[in-house]
Amino acid sequence: MVTTAPYGEWRSPLTAEAVAAGSHAPDSARFVGDEIWWAEPVAAERRTALLRSGSGGLEVVLPAPWNVRTSVHEYGGGAWTAVGATVVFAHFDDGRLRRLDWPGAEPVPLTPEQDGVAYGGLVPAGDAVLAVREVHTGDGPQDVERDLVLVPLDGSGTVTSVVAGSRFLAQPRISPDGARIAWIAWDHPNMPWDGTELRVGDLRDGRVATWRTVLGGPAESVLQPEWLPDGRLAAISDRSGWWNLVALDADGGEPQPLLAAERETGGPLWVLGTRWYQPLPDGRILLSSTLGGTQEVLLDADGATTVLRDDRSDVTWEDTRDGRVLLIDQSAADPVSLWSLDVDAGSFTLVRSGVDDLPLDVFPEAELLEFGGVHAVVYRPRNPAFAAPEGTLPPFVAFVHGGPTAQAGIRTNPAYAYYTSRGIGVVDVDYGGSTGYGRAYRERLRGQWGVVDVQDVVTVARGLAELGIADGSRIAIEGGSAGGWTVLAALTTTDAFAAGVSKYGIADGAVLAADTHDFESRYTDGLIGPYPEAEEVYRDRSPITHVDGLRAPVLLLQGLDDKVVPPAQSRLFRDALAARGIPHALIEYPGEGHGFRGREALVSSREAALSFYGQVLGFTPPDVPVLPLDR
Repeated sequence: MVTTAPYGEWRSPLTAEAVAAGSHAPDSARFVGDEIWWAEPVAAERRTALLRSGSGGLEVVLPAPWNVRTSVHEYGGGAWTAVGATVVFAHFDDGRLRRLDWPGAEPVPLTPEQDGVAYGGLVPAGDAVLAVREVHTGDGPQDVERDLVLVPLDGSGTVTSVVAGSRFLAQPRISPDGARIAWIAWDHPNMPWDGTELRVGDLRDGRVATWRTVLGGPAESVLQPEWLPDGRLAAISDRSGWWNLVALDADGGEPQPLLAAERETGGPLWVLGTRWYQPLPDGRILLSSTLGGTQEVLLDADGATTVLRDDRSDVTWEDTRDGRVLLIDQSAADPVSLWSLDVDAGSFTLVRSGVDDLPLDVFPEAELLEFGGVHAVVYRPRNPAFAAPEGTLPPFVAFVHGGPTAQAGIRTNPAYAYYTSRGIGVVDVDYGGSTGYGRAYRERLRGQWGVVDVQDVVTVARGLAELGIADGSRIAIEGGSAGGWTVLAALTTTDAFAAGVSKYGIADGAVLAADTHDFESRYTDGLIGPYPEAEEVYRDRSPITHVDGLRAPVLLLQGLDDKVVPPAQSRLFRDALAARGIPHALIEYPGEGHGFRGREALVSSREAALSFYGQVLGFTPPDVPVLPLDR
């Protein structure tokens, strides 16, 4: 039986508790001996665990208190790897690397106990692992040094510095003969999607004796070097205007396209360990190819291609062994999931779904739409048990992804379904600056942060109303981090949105430039301009400057341990709202950083946002605590 009820007042089986408990996206995966192991977050324990799939089903192989995460670059990545049947992982609480010999064994420390030292981007290297080492040398966020190190598995505690020579290093790969090492390097003010170098060094006694740059520069983004079976190097380069796969001699020379296309094989290197392609021993290559949605492609040695699956997103190629490949992806039909691919058969076997016990029949379908040249993914309300009164239009929430150098993607997202199953539409906006559409689209935001992103989300919101998809008077805007900046900027400089939710969002660009962590400390040079030379531009772009133009209510959500966007940013905006008597709330979460991980914060923030939207957009969501709003 279908019940008629106003949009926003549909009853949903997706409670905030159920979403938090049932969502556990696989993070990274490896073959460990003959088994498949992977990492995934455990919200109830506020940690990332290691699991395996065996004859008895799923098993946690690294129980609490071990937390498989790394703080390198603040965003981490590559926190564990396997060398044969031995696992090496980084423990977040103390930053040390440890060896796990078998499930249930006591982890053996491999690196010394040192404050302010972290390791990430782990890569097997014979009887050792390569890692990016990050050493905090002082109290300032930019008092940091990094190098590539070699850590043996014998437990001796020896850590050998292999090479340094740049502010940032990533994705090291030792050649099959052990004579050379390739890696990615870049320096301030560039971010890895602006300009990087592919360097190749000659190894002597585990250290780089000499090195040379063979590809890349300040205006070319090069990513993920891999040694091919014929001795050449493969890498990703955007010199064509698109991240494409190329091959070149290890001594340098003109790179040769392996697959030239106006599509992207590559993306923003926010986390270490990301892989956009996987070479196979027989010379074939599995790769991701993105233009809005992502294809999973098999590239033969003769250049022929086979599209294995289409309309995917967030694809990472994890490991390969004996004709099988592990990958993690998602789509409009599949939540974030770990798959095993039989390459020759072209068949995918599900190993682990990122959603448990959640009814997928109330999850929305995804529509890729374009509004005046702006890309977006639209998720209309969906709940088979409910319908809205005839002639009414739903409220919508425009989601603004973080980064800002990132992509919305086509997703089965429980956070979106939490809204859409209640009769609230969602649109995920790939504003100018987003990845997945070529370098020119990415660089629309260069020097224009706070302008182009705001214009684009407004274009999408008005386009939804003009098409009769959304009630134009009831469109809200929500985003975190850089997305929070766009939320606050849109609310203070336009009248397109009825309300906004900012999660650890940026209110003052100048404060961000001065206070944020090293990895992003010069990010705003390209987004706004060099600071303090462009101080006047920072002041003009910052939402806090234009708070006099704000009329819409705002909900601010903030982690108190956030080092990327410190709590002072949200408090600054809260004070401005209070001074003007605008309805608002600020909820602060102890122990939470940049992005919420704990069950309490995940549940509280989701319920608070729903209650907030109901109060502002004119509906009463059932079974949700009422959020008190201050004035």
